Amino acid sequence: MNFGKQLKEGIITNNPVLVQLLGLCSTLAITTSVSNGLGMGVAVLIVLTCSNVVISLLRKVIPDQIRIAAYIVVIAGFVTMVDLLLQAYLPEIAESLGIFIPLIVVNCIVLGRAEAFASKHGILASAVDGICQGIGYTLVLLVICVIRELLGTGAVNGVQIFPAQYAAMMMTLPVGGFLTLGAVIAAVQWAQRKSKGGK
Repeated sequence: MNFGKQLKEGIITNNPVLVQLLGLCSTLAITTSVSNGLGMGVAVLIVLTCSNVVISLLRKVIPDQIRIAAYIVVIAGFVTMVDLLLQAYLPEIAESLGIFIPLIVVNCIVLGRAEAFASKHGILASAVDGICQGIGYTLVLLVICVIRELLGTGAVNGVQIFPAQYAAMMMTLPVGGFLTLGAVIAAVQWAQRKSKGGK
């Protein structure tokens, strides 16, 4: 297990959103403010890491025929805990994220990492994978949030950067999410190709 390699994969070379193109629904829906992005990112990171550990622990016990159903039960348990903790201690974020916290249960990132990694590796490697993939997801959410919030309102996390009358309100709408996500994916793909010596 190489932490540096797994971190690089999670953030850049195998990023769940920018490279694997997973979890796009929640990425587009909740990236209208930095607080939303951070809340969702941390929630996914916790669920991903905890479920990876448990699935790795049970990987030799779960029969192949019911493995996906078992993964969903494990993931749903952790999502329920995170949802209840958010409602108890951060009700504003819980209300702002709404249905997207319970939908982490069917988030392709969490289920994909359970199937592709945690079911085949040891506990420590699976925990590190969950952390690294969760960090990569959170960073992408924050980048998209900053771009959308800044261009859409002229502010970032409540700090006014430029006058609101010069902001493009459409960036806070769904079309702004699609445009921003497309631009960020294109920029990362271009940078990766350039670093490999391509044009």
